[in-house]
Amino acid sequence: MVAQAKQLDSINLLLEKASNSELYTYNQRFTFTIQSERLAYDLKIDSLILKSQIYLAALYEEEHMYELFLKTNSFNIRQAKRMDDLKSLANIYAIRGNYFYSRQSDSSYYYYDKAEKIYNTLNDAFNRSVMLLSIAIIQKNEKDFVGSEVSSFQGIQLLDSFPPQDKIIRKKAYLYNNLGLVYDQLEQYDDAIDYHNKALELKRNIEGDNKNTIDNSLNNLAMAYKNSGNYNIALSYYEDVLSTPELRQRRPDFYALVLDNYAHTRYLSNNEIDLPDLFLEALHICDSIGARYNSIIINQHLAQFYNDKNQKDSAKYYAHVAKDISNEYHNDDLLKSLLLLSEIESDSEAVKYYKEYIQLNDSLQKVERSIRNKFTRISYETKEIELKNARITRERLLFMLLSLVLLVSSFLIYIIVTQRSKNKSLEFKQLQQHANEEIYNLMLSQQDKIDEARTLEKRRISEELHDGILGRLFGTRLSLDSLNTSKDDQAIKSRSNYIEELKAIELEIRKVSHDLNIDFVANSGYIDIIKTLLEKQSSAYNLMCHLKYEDKINWDNISNKTKIHFYRIIQEALQNTYKHAEANNIYINFYTKETDICLDIEDDGIGFDFSKSKKGIGLKNMTSRVHEIEGFLLVKSEKNKGTILSIRTPI
Repeated sequence: MVAQAKQLDSINLLLEKASNSELYTYNQRFTFTIQSERLAYDLKIDSLILKSQIYLAALYEEEHMYELFLKTNSFNIRQAKRMDDLKSLANIYAIRGNYFYSRQSDSSYYYYDKAEKIYNTLNDAFNRSVMLLSIAIIQKNEKDFVGSEVSSFQGIQLLDSFPPQDKIIRKKAYLYNNLGLVYDQLEQYDDAIDYHNKALELKRNIEGDNKNTIDNSLNNLAMAYKNSGNYNIALSYYEDVLSTPELRQRRPDFYALVLDNYAHTRYLSNNEIDLPDLFLEALHICDSIGARYNSIIINQHLAQFYNDKNQKDSAKYYAHVAKDISNEYHNDDLLKSLLLLSEIESDSEAVKYYKEYIQLNDSLQKVERSIRNKFTRISYETKEIELKNARITRERLLFMLLSLVLLVSSFLIYIIVTQRSKNKSLEFKQLQQHANEEIYNLMLSQQDKIDEARTLEKRRISEELHDGILGRLFGTRLSLDSLNTSKDDQAIKSRSNYIEELKAIELEIRKVSHDLNIDFVANSGYIDIIKTLLEKQSSAYNLMCHLKYEDKINWDNISNKTKIHFYRIIQEALQNTYKHAEANNIYINFYTKETDICLDIEDDGIGFDFSKSKKGIGLKNMTSRVHEIEGFLLVKSEKNKGTILSIRTPI
């Protein structure tokens, strides 16, 4: 657990580094992400794998490896769905929507909409408002102004439920700004000005350096005043933005845009001082930084200006430049360029461009209707899916309830059947225990009879030696002693030798008789039963059995149940050794340790890998027997090093 906790900390640290673009290079961050992914796979934690993959997808997109980004992003979607991780799934959809934002507006809308619906399910109001802002901007860009208005107000309503924080204020300001742009397009200029002012007020309350976003709102507000005909107010706002220190150096593209708007406002207000120089300066800035898209509107304004001055060549030149660049970008700009050319050109050329304008306008209207319908269809399909999911959820809930009832019923039946089985098993064990007790008592009774017979036989031999042989020898010694009156030296010496020899025989017989009559059955009983078992099995299995035991063990104090199980375990061990071990010797040792009695059984066989071998019925029986006598069993075995069984149980 400690090692796993360290690996989890390592993964989080690597991902933290991977997200820090200020301290680490792209290659370093990529390496950190790959390392975190490998660790996550090692731990087999799906949530961390997904988190690493999300970081990886972001890095692919950062380096413009879009094919890998889409592939990884698709994998992340599948992974999040499999895990039923709705929050991650919504985030992944949002990332995919960001990718398509400047590529395919309908695809971007589709993924933003899916993310918004999931955030709604999760009651994540803030992230839902972020998605609604993105959706509203797409709807505005595709001229679905009513849809954009609705989405913007939904987002604002969600943010109103939060206490004022920088991130809340910022998103609300962006939604107000979008509403200002929508109303500007709808020519509802008072509303546009009102919401641009609300956005501007909020942006000024955000902490940090917000000069750029404030300048953007000032430009939008000036545009609304300009479109409404309030040129003087518009000019004051443009001048306020243009007076920002170092704006031209920091944001040359934005500076050129504001400068062009300022020049065009002066043109509309008939204040042509410094015109067309201001237009040309703005155009020069765009050309110098390669801002071709921003140069479209500047070329159109120059064409208008020169056309009013009846300088047709210059007017045509800038109008055609605007048209050529528009072909590379948005159709709205091309539409304006065609209309402008129809006004500047004469005769057939003017008619040609006007026809192109009408065709493109009709086409764009159809496309806009198609896109709006697609947006509606996406929303409808999403709602339909939500209703379907709700129905599936209800059906799933009903299924779960039925399954639960069935499971509870099955569990009760299982308990009843199991309890009956346990009762039968208990009865069987009791009968088996009783049978084991009877068997052991019979074994002891048989051993007692054998010991009694041995004792009687030894006593008979003792009496026979004492009363028979010893009596006769004693008589012989007396006879020889009586013959010792002979004075012959040789006879005396011979008889004396015989007498001494008879005395020695007498003493030896007395000693044998005495030893035979000793109570040598003191250590008999259970150990004798074990010895008998080992003698029989040694002969049958061709094994050398070595028995060792402590004399101090009082077998009378040990329960018959323990002794029976020890006997059966030794019997099973001998059988297993014969079948599997290929051993020549088996060592059995009884000894005591503290208040426990211990049994070790060791062989010198081939052994086995205990961690990999399947537990056989013999070992299972041994384990069960040891468990019944409240002991524990330890098995040690290695290849070619034999096997040791160690059993320890309370006396």
